[in-house]
Amino acid sequence: MEGVTFGVLGPVVAWDRYGRALALKGPRHRAVLARLIVARRRVVPVARVVEDLWDEPGPRAVGAVQTFVGALRRALEPDRPARAPARLLVTEGPGYALRAAPDSVDAWRFESAVAAAGTLPPAQALERLDSALELWRGPAYAEFAREEWARGERSRLCELRLQAVEGQARARLELGLAAEAVPELDAHLAEHPWREGAWRLLALALYRMGRQADALAVLRRARELLAGELGMDAGPELRALETDILNQNPNLDPTPPARAAAPAPPAPSPPSAEPAPPAGPLPPALLWTRAVAAYDRTLAAGAKARLESTVGLIRTVAVTADSGPHAAQEHRLAAIAAAEELGDPELAARVIGAYDVPAIWTRSDDPEQARQIVTAARRTLAALTAVADPARSGPHEAARCRLLATIALETRGSRSPAGPRAAREAEEIARRLNDPALLAFALNGTFMQSCTRAGLAPRRDAIGAELVDLADRHGLVNFAVLGHLIRMQARGALGDFDAADEHAAAVDGMSERHERPVAGAFTQWYRALRLAASGQSARAEAAYRAAAVRLRGAGMPGVERGLLPLTRLSLSLAGASASAAEAAELVDTDEDWGPYRPWAEAIAALRTGHRAHARAVLRALPEPPADLLYEALCCLETAVALELGDQAVLERLHTRLLPAAGELAGAGSGLIALGPVDHWLTAITRRS
Repeated sequence: MEGVTFGVLGPVVAWDRYGRALALKGPRHRAVLARLIVARRRVVPVARVVEDLWDEPGPRAVGAVQTFVGALRRALEPDRPARAPARLLVTEGPGYALRAAPDSVDAWRFESAVAAAGTLPPAQALERLDSALELWRGPAYAEFAREEWARGERSRLCELRLQAVEGQARARLELGLAAEAVPELDAHLAEHPWREGAWRLLALALYRMGRQADALAVLRRARELLAGELGMDAGPELRALETDILNQNPNLDPTPPARAAAPAPPAPSPPSAEPAPPAGPLPPALLWTRAVAAYDRTLAAGAKARLESTVGLIRTVAVTADSGPHAAQEHRLAAIAAAEELGDPELAARVIGAYDVPAIWTRSDDPEQARQIVTAARRTLAALTAVADPARSGPHEAARCRLLATIALETRGSRSPAGPRAAREAEEIARRLNDPALLAFALNGTFMQSCTRAGLAPRRDAIGAELVDLADRHGLVNFAVLGHLIRMQARGALGDFDAADEHAAAVDGMSERHERPVAGAFTQWYRALRLAASGQSARAEAAYRAAAVRLRGAGMPGVERGLLPLTRLSLSLAGASASAAEAAELVDTDEDWGPYRPWAEAIAALRTGHRAHARAVLRALPEPPADLLYEALCCLETAVALELGDQAVLERLHTRLLPAAGELAGAGSGLIALGPVDHWLTAITRRS
């Protein structure tokens, strides 16, 4: 008897003291055991057991029940001496009772834990609820779902579980863990969409993550669902929350959790393997660890809703942790592959398009991964077209828009004609659907395709201005940051540093308020650029070194690798009397030049004195990628061509740079500057 435990939160099972499953024989044996557990230690008359187990019991039904009970007793108490009275499954009066200890049935432990959680501070309540919900292995009394005798108990436990999930989310919100609450609430509502309290919690969590537009969209979805399916209006709490979100009521902001005066008593159920969350926001590393754990659970469960929700959490980590972009990208492809394996093109479209993380750098961090994502997006576009439903044209078009915007983003810097086409089509769809969040995502794709030639800073400035306006009106914090960064870069390229400074300050303010550390790295680089552009080379070099430390491990190779030596080269060439031959002495080809190595080697070739070799290296240079450093790399090439007097190359470079007349070369990157483009154009003209 000692150590025997029972599980009914899933298929009905029993375990011995070592955790080994006991052999309960056939389904009728388990039915008898389950029926006695439902009775909660009370006696169930034999006649009632017979009535519950058979629709039309035969004359031998009572004998069959006695046989089942005998077999159960042997399984539950294998060491009981022959003819010794049973101590666990006992005969009493007209029937039987299971004298299980209060903590030996998982459902009873679950109830106790949930009740206790309601009296605890948030951190301890969350730990207790996490442990309690881990007891569930499937629907309660899973194999007896159609039995009348189990129906009431199953319904009661199901309702208690729903309350526990919502209590778990409530505790996370009180602890400042809004990002952790969203995936579970998403999955919860996918299965139980009528729970108004859960809709309220999800909207509040999104708002506290800085996703005001998404929070309002959730409330609209709840209102439409309740009206369309139940014919009822949303309750007063949902209506009040919508008003508070629109007004950005300070009461919606989280309050610091109170610390418990003394430790809580231990839970009757085994503790969770995961440590209890600290009081206050999670550090990025722990937040990412939990995101990965949620992702692993998603794949194991094969649940579509959880897959989508976890991608949403991955997206959040990408913008809120210093190493978020790198960590998020590691798991993004796996999520897409998992979605495609489920054979649901609409799900795949949502998972691929859910990663609407604002992107500021116009060079792909991982070209191979980008190629795979584009391939998956094209496959999904084709599959969506094949299953298009005219009755659902709105959602279908929104999914297409996200896929097209993803293609535009992932083909950045590649000069693929598919990129600009996808960006145009995505923007057209988003404007037609009048969806602010969708339009912001599409405009990000348009920005990524706005470096196809020199001189497009005014176009990028206009994109940034629209993003800022759109984001401010609809509470799209991440895209507000992106819009200000774009304008910071563009106004710098146009020599309007006063305006660029204002946008950098706006980014810093939002980065601090909304925990967007990656954005702050770009403003730090911009301020080093400001020093360089004002001729303060020594201070600029020190500022660049400090900014480079900030980028280590950020997961942006196009920025992180090669940028620091490139800044030293740009500082040496930005002066009015600078020459490529002098700059060549500063080029150390043993350094990590990343994607900028071809241009560094072209300048380094001037050191050899072999002009024929240097000319061959110059002429082998590719056209710079279509990114924010296009003008800067063209100017590096110009410096070498001027030194060698290569007229053919100079004429080609004059054609490339002419549309950027009046701009500062490279300043559109927000990273480096090589002086006015007009300076380089004039030098080419004089050499002709």
